[in-house]
Amino acid sequence: MHAHLYDYAVIRVVPRVEREEFVNVGVLLSCPALGFLDAAVAPGPERLRALDPTLDLDALRRHLDAIVAVCRGGPDSGPIGRLPPRARFHSLTARRSAVIQMSPVHTGQCDADPALTLQRLMQRMVLPPAPTGSDAR
Repeated sequence: MHAHLYDYAVIRVVPRVEREEFVNVGVLLSCPALGFLDAAVAPGPERLRALDPTLDLDALRRHLDAIVAVCRGGPDSGPIGRLPPRARFHSLTARRSAVIQMSPVHTGQCDADPALTLQRLMQRMVLPPAPTGSDAR
């Protein structure tokens, strides 16, 4: 089995850009050797509301869904979604000052299943930790 390089960025929501507080809500992963580009999102509303109770969660969800659509490409993904996968990745991970931002790009290695790697990164970087024995009551 061969290891393949991948790049990923964490998708962050920064409800009040001037405060620079953010919540990790997803991961974008590109593995060019396997022709893979995808994103997974899980915008925990309670965590987002803790930073900004007025945040429009419906609009945010539409924008996050658009990121996933651009990753997957196709006719309904807009002009960026019709670019080659690597160009889509670079476009999505470009630095910007907006409510949705990307972390710096990181590199890793996966075996044959980048979709599984994407889910592992979601678990590690985005989803709340599972309760431990002393936390579960």
